[in-house]
Amino acid sequence: MSKVITMMDRKCTFEIRKLGIEDIDQYNELLRYAFQVTEKTLLDYGWENDEIRKSKFPVLENAHVLGCFDDGALISQFAVYPMEMNVHSAIFPIGFITSVATYPEYSRRGLMSRLMKQSLFEMREKGQSIAILYPYSIPLYRHRGWEIISDKMTWRISDTKMLARKDVPGYVRRVPGDSPDLIALHSKFAKKTHGCLFRNDLAWDEYWRWDVDDTTVAIYYGEDHAPLGYMVYRIDADTMYVKEMVYLNMEAKMGLFRYINAHDSMVDEVRGNNYSGESIAFALSDSDIKETIRPYIMGRIVDFESFLKRYRFKAEVSGVSFTFHVTDPFLEWNNKSFTIRIEGGVAELTSESSKYEAKLSIGTLTTLFLGYKRAPDLATLERIEASQSTIELLDTALIRKKPYISDYL
Repeated sequence: MSKVITMMDRKCTFEIRKLGIEDIDQYNELLRYAFQVTEKTLLDYGWENDEIRKSKFPVLENAHVLGCFDDGALISQFAVYPMEMNVHSAIFPIGFITSVATYPEYSRRGLMSRLMKQSLFEMREKGQSIAILYPYSIPLYRHRGWEIISDKMTWRISDTKMLARKDVPGYVRRVPGDSPDLIALHSKFAKKTHGCLFRNDLAWDEYWRWDVDDTTVAIYYGEDHAPLGYMVYRIDADTMYVKEMVYLNMEAKMGLFRYINAHDSMVDEVRGNNYSGESIAFALSDSDIKETIRPYIMGRIVDFESFLKRYRFKAEVSGVSFTFHVTDPFLEWNNKSFTIRIEGGVAELTSESSKYEAKLSIGTLTTLFLGYKRAPDLATLERIEASQSTIELLDTALIRKKPYISDYL
């Protein structure tokens, strides 16, 4: 039996509880209304009504979905997918927030905030110290302690010859979407890539949910037949759309680029996505490429004290302490001062005071510790209030890597 919470406003009394399989129809109906998924959209992607209904069973079985009900009718919902994330080579249990939706007639009544706070409270109880999401409104989430932590870069190339710079010893094979080599490759990539999510069965199902039938997976194999990289793509109207390209080394990257080049008689343009936070133009033989960048994923530390138990600073940092005066408008357990002492890159809370003090919001703390923004940049933006010596020491202690997050749930 799920826990039921009563919420009241000036007009109504609402019930908040975890959704179950019995709520599948209302869950789908709210999602389709909020995101305007029409019958035509479903048919265009090859989905029948019963198929999309059944596809959501695993979500309600494995994810934690809270709903707000008005006299038995679902009016607002907030889902948390349990996942794992590589944070500077430490594996963190996290929650990926999705399916956030409220019927418009119930907007501006605090329903989403209430569901969010309850969900974050329950994440804390489960040891999920980080939450991430794809925002539909950056200001809305910033107001609740979230901040941008990763970018999505898109690129367009009209001359594929600039991709193929040298020969490689391996080869490329097209494989099915459920290939064990594909799944194993992504896991290896996640283990070595800061910010990357480890895809469980639920995440892989969502990854393929809206792909059309002609989506193709190609894997690059090295000379010893070991899988080293893959790309997921489709070709439509003389354009190749690269959904994702993952490689374990430069050989695999060049091998996949040569594979794209092999389609030069079939396509006039290649469009792709890049989640590394770094431009790819510099690595090409000719930089005649169009690149655009936009904020992609927002995150927030759910419980800073728990977060610190797994977090790693640079390994050589020892005998250093900081005091962080954190403001969190949403979660009271983060809204206080924390003093940490670092030994061998590992931090512990201490009751001792530190001369290196910094005042910052939980959102700024999140983007700083996850590496999206450096301390000097945040100080220039007046997002950190600290002495110059504190800023410089922070910049020395923290690992400088931007998160790579390619998943969208």
